[in-house]
Amino acid sequence: MNKDSKIYIAGHKGMVGSALERNLRAHGFNNLVCKTRAELDLCVQKDVRDFFAAEKPEYVFLAAARVGGIHANNTYRADFIYENLMVQNNVIHAAYKHKVKKLMFLGSSCIYPKLAPQPLKEEYLLTGPLEYTNEPYAIAKIAGIKMCESYHLQYGCDFISVMPTNLYGPNDNYDLNNSHVLPALLRKFHDAKENKLPIVTVWGTGTPRREFMHADDMADACVYLMNNYTGEKFVNIGVGTDISIKELAHLIADVVGYTGQINFDTSKPDGTLRKLMDVSFLHSLGWTHKIDLEKGIRSVYEDFRSQKHIRAF
Repeated sequence: MNKDSKIYIAGHKGMVGSALERNLRAHGFNNLVCKTRAELDLCVQKDVRDFFAAEKPEYVFLAAARVGGIHANNTYRADFIYENLMVQNNVIHAAYKHKVKKLMFLGSSCIYPKLAPQPLKEEYLLTGPLEYTNEPYAIAKIAGIKMCESYHLQYGCDFISVMPTNLYGPNDNYDLNNSHVLPALLRKFHDAKENKLPIVTVWGTGTPRREFMHADDMADACVYLMNNYTGEKFVNIGVGTDISIKELAHLIADVVGYTGQINFDTSKPDGTLRKLMDVSFLHSLGWTHKIDLEKGIRSVYEDFRSQKHIRAF
């Protein structure tokens, strides 16, 4: 990408898309095209086709998606598979039709089989059943990977896919019912501290292990790969280390300053027991993460508390 290249960020208002926009602007890329959902509904094929015809972006970061935690994925199964399939089908096909130079599709680590060996290598895709609670979302993301791969093989399109691990960062979703585990815990402990609650209850046993990456690290990896990688193989993006949910809960409690009791509700689902990405391929391409987990959580907690980012939950 050149500094004056026309770059479309699909989903720029979300945590991932906004991190991509920050990174690109920081590196001097200012010819960015960003549309809100009110301005462009990516589920509507004609609107997407007309947008690409009018704007003619040279590069596309496809970060738009319907996302959520275990509760949201399991409750809104039809919405998750329909909306994600529609968005990626419309954008990827329009990118092909309008001769976009390069497209990056962002997936999720939930694409891997529930019982896949750890850490998760790229070649483990489609080797076993998925975790049931997020199966519709995962199937949509797998379809996106295969769509980019197929357009690369049949048409020679420079469409690449990346699979980020669990992300956190500015502009995250802190809704207790529909957010991912880290922001949900951050808000839960913050509320408990503010309301002087003696006990905080966390879903599950606390034993599952998860890998967490700051969105700014993820964005830096994506921009690096956009500039330095071409190929049909998708790329895991992560930090290569994980932490148990119990350890995470105590870390967040320390960051927030909550001193009450932490209980684990074992009647609630744990989800996949472990999801650690093998990032050896990413490292071989010349990129490694920079933001330590505790430092990252402290930075997003300050962001959460700042008046600029206070939200009506």
